[in-house]
Amino acid sequence: MDMSRILIVVSFFFLCVGAAGIVNGQTGVGGSQTSGLIFPPQGKHTHGSSLVKLSNGDMLAAWFQGSGERGADDVKIMGARMSAKTKAWSEPFLMADTRDIPDCNPVLFLNSQGKLFLFWIAVQANEWEYSIIRMRTSVNYLSPGAPVWNWQDNILLKPDDGFAREVEARFKDLPANHSGWSGYAPRYDKMIIEAAKDHEKRSIGWMTRIKPLQLPSGRILLPLYSDGFNLSIVAISDDNGESWRPSLPIVGRGPIQPALALKKNGHIVAYMRDSGDDPTSVQTSESADSGYSWTAAQKTEIPNTASVELLVLQDGRWAFLGNTIGDGRYRLTLMLSDDEGKTWKWREDVENDENKAGRYSYPCLIQAKDGLLHMTYSYQRAGEGESIKYNVVDPVRIHHE
Repeated sequence: MDMSRILIVVSFFFLCVGAAGIVNGQTGVGGSQTSGLIFPPQGKHTHGSSLVKLSNGDMLAAWFQGSGERGADDVKIMGARMSAKTKAWSEPFLMADTRDIPDCNPVLFLNSQGKLFLFWIAVQANEWEYSIIRMRTSVNYLSPGAPVWNWQDNILLKPDDGFAREVEARFKDLPANHSGWSGYAPRYDKMIIEAAKDHEKRSIGWMTRIKPLQLPSGRILLPLYSDGFNLSIVAISDDNGESWRPSLPIVGRGPIQPALALKKNGHIVAYMRDSGDDPTSVQTSESADSGYSWTAAQKTEIPNTASVELLVLQDGRWAFLGNTIGDGRYRLTLMLSDDEGKTWKWREDVENDENKAGRYSYPCLIQAKDGLLHMTYSYQRAGEGESIKYNVVDPVRIHHE
């Protein structure tokens, strides 16, 4: 074979690898082991990924994809599998689709018994405030392609009058803040307090985004949020996901999309995206009763615009992954803490577009038994289409500030 043909073959090989899958080497974050797109960038909107590692070593990812979000009826839940043998992602396959209704925000989860859960929302009436939580389960998911689903149901929650009492009480714990409102306009706090008394409003519109936390007791906490109330709750299961009940609300001015971490003292901390007043920063709340009641949410010093993800590592450190900026989604940062979030001594940018043209957000973060961190996140660059990016990072190699 002459040299020109060799160059063509080599060039074609690297083009295919770069477009569709796994690119080994030091890319992005300093401790990166593997980095690549799950599928080539395409024109459909692709967002909100989740990731689990299965017992056979395969990685299973899910995301939503369509011509938009809540306003596009063709949005469905898609997935792909990375084989433990080939280390390559499969072609995307269908995971869930509610006919003529947008399906968004998938969350994958393996409970302590090895049952696979897929949670997501069906956006009725094309409005977030009418979303219904849906759930599928599988015990047959190790073969190539989509899992074989053996059960499907809706998760219907019924917050009682305690929800309204908690909203009113916790707003009193927050510092006074009337910014953005004229003298004749309704106060933000009062509007939410009144809405909380409506049993219909508080029963629908709860949405998934972040993976559940299973406690040593076996209790599962599924984080939820509402764009209507602009706050969060947790769905609680004490029977391995067979039934669910609501916690009391996590009250604040815009604490949404909670990510949960279990502290050494048994308390649970929620880190949340800030959908409230400027300047936006990560909000936090704490539960001392296994996720049922929560302190009023308070702002931290971590800037935030779109994404928050949290994980307690095997060595006891905490990992935070999110948009630590106040003006977009062009930077996605991984931070580590050895004092349960009081300080973040290790920090690396997973993505950082100096031109501020990229959008990297809605990450999922898990840790494998070998200690490596696996993450997926939305990858959007102007003129290039959209995809889901997969990254493997060694936390030992993250830069110490």
